[in-house]
Amino acid sequence: MAQDNRFDPARLERIERRLQVLEDDNQYDAEGIASLFTEDAVWESPALGRFEGRDAIRNFFRGASGIFSFAIHYSLNGHIEVDGDTARARWYLFMPCTVAPGNQATWRAGIDHETYARVAGVWMFRHKRSEPLMSVPFETGWAPARFA
Repeated sequence: MAQDNRFDPARLERIERRLQVLEDDNQYDAEGIASLFTEDAVWESPALGRFEGRDAIRNFFRGASGIFSFAIHYSLNGHIEVDGDTARARWYLFMPCTVAPGNQATWRAGIDHETYARVAGVWMFRHKRSEPLMSVPFETGWAPARFA
């Protein structure tokens, strides 16, 4: 069987991009997440920090799997108010997760406050702020204490 030994730069670039995603993001698609935000967006959480601008948001999510090795975000009871090309929303968040350091299964809940902007016909996050309500170990639950 004849083998084609031609160098294909486009193929190599695709492989490098896929490898970079695996190395950087692990389980989070930092590029995909960042693309949901305006260039000047802000993403903030008292427990995790404040990140201003799409690049800072992207860089945070590149390391997110080092914080949470597993997470499911249930966004519930959303309330959205649209005003032209801007909107505001509030969502309740329930998040079973595993905190990577110590491999600790955890229950988290909070309220997400969000503002959006329509940019070139596409709705994007302009500001996302999480207000924590509880973060407790799975084994003990939230009855003894809401924050651990």
